[in-house]
Amino acid sequence: MLAEYMQQIETLGLNLFFAAIFFFIGMAIHDVLKQGNVPKFGRYIVWLVLFLGCAGFIAKGIIQMTWEGAGIG
Repeated sequence: MLAEYMQQIETLGLNLFFAAIFFFIGMAIHDVLKQGNVPKFGRYIVWLVLFLGCAGFIAKGIIQMTWEGAGIG
C-alpha cells in the first residue's frame, strides 16, 4: 500500500520541506532586520520581496496541480 502512494508522499514531504525553508528564511531575515536597525520602509520592501517569492512558489504549485488534473503536464 505504501508503494502505491510513494509519489504523493514524496510530493507532500517536498512541499513541507519548502514551507519549513521559507519559515526559517523569514526568521533569519527578521533577526537581521532587527539587529541592523533597518528603517520601516526598508523592512516593508524586504518582506514584500519575501512574500512575492513565497506567493510565486504557491502559484507554481496550484498551476502544476491544475495542469496535472487536466492532463496537460
